[in-house]
Amino acid sequence: MSGRFTPTRLVSAATAGYGVFALARPQHLPDALGITGTERASYLGLAKTYGVRDVLVSLTGVLGSRKAGRVSLGLRIASDLTDCALLLQKLDDPAAQRKTAAATIGWALLNTAVLVADLKDD
Repeated sequence: MSGRFTPTRLVSAATAGYGVFALARPQHLPDALGITGTERASYLGLAKTYGVRDVLVSLTGVLGSRKAGRVSLGLRIASDLTDCALLLQKLDDPAAQRKTAAATIGWALLNTAVLVADLKDD
């Protein structure tokens, strides 16, 4: 296992960027999902939680060793799939469910592809 794998660092940087965005504009999550009323506050909190998690996990992928980058990708995959399952249970609107599934599964697949490529690059 040689130096850090560039695609791992790039996808980690992109996820860290989302984390910063989620912290700066937490309203993006309830806005994208059409959440209004009393539920909105819980989605604002959830967006902030995602932001903190994504920044911390992704910085490990950007700045850490190659092994740490791989662990970071694995954590991102697990987080995205968990987010998908939990949000789909909470959401009633089919359009919001489709958006959620597309975004979370899409990021999980991207992270999986990068992890597989990283592992093959030994």
